[in-house]
Amino acid sequence: MRLLILTQYYPPEIGAPQNRLHELAIRLKEMGIHIEVLTAMPNYPKMEIMEAYKGGKIKEEIIDGIIVHRASIFVSKSKSIVKRLLNYFSFVFTSYLRGRKLPSFDYLMVESPPLFLGYSAMVLSKKLNAKLIFNVSDLWPESAEKLDLVANKMMLKFAYQLEAKCYAKSFLITGQTNGIVESIKTRFPSKDVYWLPNGVDLNYYNPDNLPDSSFRQKMGFDSTDLLIFYGGIIGYAQGLDVILNAAEILKDKKSVKFILQGSGPEKERLLKLKEELHLTNVYFLPPVDKKEMPNVLMAVDIAVVPLRKIELFQGAIPSKIFESLSMKVPLILGVDGEARGHFITKAEAGFYFEPENAIELAACVMKFDENRELITQMGNKGRSYVDKYFNRNNIAQNLFEKLNN
Repeated sequence: MRLLILTQYYPPEIGAPQNRLHELAIRLKEMGIHIEVLTAMPNYPKMEIMEAYKGGKIKEEIIDGIIVHRASIFVSKSKSIVKRLLNYFSFVFTSYLRGRKLPSFDYLMVESPPLFLGYSAMVLSKKLNAKLIFNVSDLWPESAEKLDLVANKMMLKFAYQLEAKCYAKSFLITGQTNGIVESIKTRFPSKDVYWLPNGVDLNYYNPDNLPDSSFRQKMGFDSTDLLIFYGGIIGYAQGLDVILNAAEILKDKKSVKFILQGSGPEKERLLKLKEELHLTNVYFLPPVDKKEMPNVLMAVDIAVVPLRKIELFQGAIPSKIFESLSMKVPLILGVDGEARGHFITKAEAGFYFEPENAIELAACVMKFDENRELITQMGNKGRSYVDKYFNRNNIAQNLFEKLNN
């Protein structure tokens, strides 16, 4: 069996879709599927082509045994909608030009968003005699509309029409959460929609296999400090103001420290907000490579995972949850719906706060601060739960069987 993965985002970039797709590719390869990847020159999240790839110096490479084909892409640090569309559509065009030269495949799996890559996927799947698998990790354009990122009615109509066309042309649609799956099934009842969740490599994220982390000492934190950690994209969907507002409420609790690690379009604004609120208990750190994350997570006490208070996000499961719980780091979760049901109600792996409610977030922090034994108890429960339901080995095996059948 031959499978081509088409995605705008892939290692050495760091991020949720990059890690998820690469980990899936490795496991499917080990099961006997011939895997290749068609992707862009790495540039995310800095929106700058990485040095080793500038000038198209690397057009094909092998990463962990996976053949990776690189196509050029337009990148710009500008946040304008025109530049963002140029970024997306440039890769739609170049991915087709690069992909049409490849041999035939049995399946072509395309990652969405960006939804526009569906154009290239539909044409390439026909060109390469491959059945199209449309992998949906975010319901775009619905999420863009709900977040007010796209307000133009004509553009939204065009995007919804493209979404419907991509689904219609797909042999199989895969959704990252049950909420995504149910939404697509409701709107397109004739299509085969399969739950392909994100997950975690529990061998890689295993605190029992690591020496003591040097992160606290290196960053100047005391062993008695309660470290509340957010790691990931500092973007619009996360609503990270809630962390800074909770930090202001708890500014007299000298042992409670908030860490935000990552980069994204909202970072500059949040840094200014930190200055305006005169917060000395909030620390912004740059993103780190995946190989450093286990040591960072081993050193912190609690992971805070927020999203904005939007109905659409009730079906969301942010990927950072899995890494944190596998490292026995309990959650303060500001995501209602599916994620809350899994990790708070069933797993009992942390506390829930109403999205965007800083008072409730601060109260959750105080529960842990006043009873630090809960950190160990809930952390252990979290690892057991993700091992049972979100182990990447099992997820890949189930997809392998689905494709074979």
